[in-house]
Amino acid sequence: MTNGKLLVFSAPSGSGKTTIVRHLLAQPDLNLEFSISCTTREPRGEEVHGKDYYFISWDEFKKHIKAEDFVEWEEVYTDNFYGTLKAEVERIWALGKHVIFDIDVAGGLRIKSKFPNETLAVFVKPPSVDELKRRLKQRSTESEDKINMRIAKASVELATAPQFDTIIKNYDLDVAKEDAYKLVKDFISK
Repeated sequence: MTNGKLLVFSAPSGSGKTTIVRHLLAQPDLNLEFSISCTTREPRGEEVHGKDYYFISWDEFKKHIKAEDFVEWEEVYTDNFYGTLKAEVERIWALGKHVIFDIDVAGGLRIKSKFPNETLAVFVKPPSVDELKRRLKQRSTESEDKINMRIAKASVELATAPQFDTIIKNYDLDVAKEDAYKLVKDFISK
């Protein structure tokens, strides 16, 4: 698997990484395509199969693991598995585009370790854990228990930030979007 660049955006839930990734995808000069991950969890809110995620059964996910179809995969939350299919990356590269990932911290670091020269790994850092909690509650897509589970995981994820190539501080979304654009533009120009 070689061709374009791999742009990994990772962060705790509620940090703004999805908003930043969507902003980057809207910039035609970057020539990006979103890598759609597989997951065993149920869709949330307005999520669409084949656009936001490939929602698959646990049995199907296990078959992909056994066939070594994933670039990376893991159990992000109890009984919620996520993974990136090799075929998805190859599909995007065949279009002549760069792959952008909106992915959990462990998955992002795995991609970076497998493709160190082709990957820019960006950690999106929120202003605080309290702000993360406020943002997650504002979404109104999950129960209080799920939100607390995500917050508990956030402190572990925040500790991994130094392992990424760079950190974008999302204290002001417009500034974070501009910082992300400049980073990506520079990386794909190399």
